[in-house]
Amino acid sequence: MSVFEQLIDPLDPGWERALAPAEADFAAVAEQLKERRRRGERILPEPANILRAFRQPFDEVKVLVLGQDPYPTPGHPIGMSFAVAADVRPLPKSLVNIFKELEDDLGIPPSPHGDLTAWAQQGVLMLNRALTVAAGSPMSHRGIGWEAVTQWAVQALVQRGTPLVSILWGGQARQLQPMLDTGGHTAVIASAHPSPLSAHKGFFGSRPFSRTDEALTKLGADPIDWRLPPR
Repeated sequence: MSVFEQLIDPLDPGWERALAPAEADFAAVAEQLKERRRRGERILPEPANILRAFRQPFDEVKVLVLGQDPYPTPGHPIGMSFAVAADVRPLPKSLVNIFKELEDDLGIPPSPHGDLTAWAQQGVLMLNRALTVAAGSPMSHRGIGWEAVTQWAVQALVQRGTPLVSILWGGQARQLQPMLDTGGHTAVIASAHPSPLSAHKGFFGSRPFSRTDEALTKLGADPIDWRLPPR
């Protein structure tokens, strides 16, 4: 039985096949997390949501939103980069900035909630380079092995040979630009991270949403409806 088959919430079958080469990397990360919990570290998101992105159908992904690591605030990370549960208030500042850019780009008013499930249902995969973080400590799980797992995931998406537009926000995400920017069936939109610390250094004004839709159309795929339903 593979390490993925032992999960309480199994992965999408397409992702399980795609991530098979990463099984040893994932097992090593799992041991790290087990030891950190043993020492009393609070790890976010909750265990059932750590691999949530990989329960989304692999074959349906056409947009990859790649970030850095989960929100370090308890109650915020839910396993989709930048998203939060519908009842979270106030919204994380990075997400507020994303909604501001969405309004400036496409004229869509900011959503009062941060549930981005409607994007995921259209084939937008929201993934971080590291899939866990210690509560209250941003980037604390950088280098424990998640980067190898998520690099395998990105490589698998590219190798499908179907349309893929990648939105890379932040330095950690942009490290994978060379493998994503292959031409043909792929396109890349890269900028600074939407965090308040960097949003004014190239995120604002980058028009990622309209540019993604333009790229999807050129690749022969349907654009995304970026509006979020009310909650």
